[in-house]
Amino acid sequence: MTSQIPYAQLGSGQRILLAFHGIGQDGSSCFAPILASLGIHYTIYAFDLPFHGQHSDAPFEVISKTEWKQSIQHFLQENNITRFDITGFSIGGRFALATLEAFPENIDNAFLIAPDGVSEHPMYTLATRVPPARWIYGWLMRHPGVFFPGVQVAQTLKLASKSLVRFTQQVLNTPEKRQTIYRSWVAFRNLRFDIPALIKTASANQVTIYLFAGIYDSLLKPKAVRKLAELLPEKQYIELKSGHTRLVEHAAAWICTLFK
Repeated sequence: MTSQIPYAQLGSGQRILLAFHGIGQDGSSCFAPILASLGIHYTIYAFDLPFHGQHSDAPFEVISKTEWKQSIQHFLQENNITRFDITGFSIGGRFALATLEAFPENIDNAFLIAPDGVSEHPMYTLATRVPPARWIYGWLMRHPGVFFPGVQVAQTLKLASKSLVRFTQQVLNTPEKRQTIYRSWVAFRNLRFDIPALIKTASANQVTIYLFAGIYDSLLKPKAVRKLAELLPEKQYIELKSGHTRLVEHAAAWICTLFK
């Protein structure tokens, strides 16, 4: 991947926050809503992940941790940044965790908001790591007339909640969105983490990790991050009365309490 990662610079605070958005978003649209609460404390660098926003034309390739580290290193040097906090929402959690793993000595706080990458759903494993299943997944993304009826059947059989089905329909309702989802799932699959080892590294470097989950989140339920939650001090795992879509805003309001 290219070492130049597009980003939006938001806010005017003295602290630095590197922010990684969720699936189907871009940095600005994901994090602009938190400016009112966090913009006075942070200057936020809201990155566009590969295949999203200004980075939508990124070449399709599986992204390695080494390549990601080089890209962030280039950004830090270019902007003369040595100390910073990080946040990652949903699939952006993989990039926050990769940044934490690569630069623990430079990070003070990590705010993980319904982060992907803590555990891996069996469907994700099947769809991205098994070549025949990956081909089927790609075919389904190109043939929504088959895919969407299957989603409705899953709801009827109570294998998927109504809110999850509605979210799926929203993020996959155009060919462009389906291509983004497919590319992201497949290309980000090597961003995997040994969570206990990462916690030890963070602790050794005095990085404070805050983990947020939404009680009403049907896309990434609190049980999906339990492996990490159980390794953190109780006060650093926060369950908020929120679904997936509004969780960034609710987490930002909570983070503001740290500055009071």
